[in-house]
Amino acid sequence: MRYSCVGVINTLVGLGVIYAAKWFGGLGDPAANAIGYGVGISIGFAANRQWTFRDNGRFSSALPRYLVAVGLGYLLNLAAVLLLIESLSVNSYVAQGLGIAPYVVFVFLASRHFVFRSSATER
Repeated sequence: MRYSCVGVINTLVGLGVIYAAKWFGGLGDPAANAIGYGVGISIGFAANRQWTFRDNGRFSSALPRYLVAVGLGYLLNLAAVLLLIESLSVNSYVAQGLGIAPYVVFVFLASRHFVFRSSATER
């Protein structure tokens, strides 16, 4: 439930940044997507580490693992967005929203089993 709350906040902020970058900045989908996820990385790491997973491990160990997890999640997201737009002709704004699903699932599993291991092993 906590991961979902953090995710909702992250999603709203991230999509807001993505849409603003596209609308006001005139950026294409890959650049807007990267900026939106870049903003969300800071929010997601801090909130998930402290609140969701209550990780008390070393910050210096968790951060690189988190960056790997969100990097891979981002690539899954971007692949889904571009597939939806280019192969299925889905509206790019809708595709950005739908592309969140693979990211959310992957990053949750990676966070639980790889990033915040100290808290996951204590449960």
